[in-house]
Amino acid sequence: MRELRSSAFWRAVLAEFLGSLLYALLGLGASLRWAPGPPSVVGAALAFGLAQTTLVQALGHVSGGHVNPAITLAFLLASQLSLPRAVGYMLAQVLGMLAGAGVLYGVTPGPVRGTLGLSALHPGVGPGQGTVVELLLTAQFVLCVFASFDDRHDGRPAMAAVPVGFSLALGHLFGVR
Repeated sequence: MRELRSSAFWRAVLAEFLGSLLYALLGLGASLRWAPGPPSVVGAALAFGLAQTTLVQALGHVSGGHVNPAITLAFLLASQLSLPRAVGYMLAQVLGMLAGAGVLYGVTPGPVRGTLGLSALHPGVGPGQGTVVELLLTAQFVLCVFASFDDRHDGRPAMAAVPVGFSLALGHLFGVR
């Protein structure tokens, strides 16, 4: 519990909140229908991937730049993160995502806002199939994060943000439709 009294702990939790807020705001904002016609899957995938890349690069030195509860949970299960830090991160991430969606809701005109980028399963895809696809894409993303931040990975952890962002964009390109 000594960790909870550390200013570094609270800076990291705040960084996760801010990162998640910006991730939701930027990614969801790019997913909205600003022009007639269907939203651009490529545009949304790039927006989420570039947001992830930018936030990992900007906040990684403070909190690790998880921005995603799945990454935080994976780090906890791999014994790379303490339980208090993981709980703090996940609470900050959920609250940050809600705050980001709230800001987007407040600054977006009603007709454009729609469902704020809420997606649904394709009519031909069942809930079980959708869950399996989501689990596989999350596993792919988590594996990329672990590989990118591995100290044995040719000594370039500063470049870790780039493959992480590409991995997230790839998951969106595959899974959005």
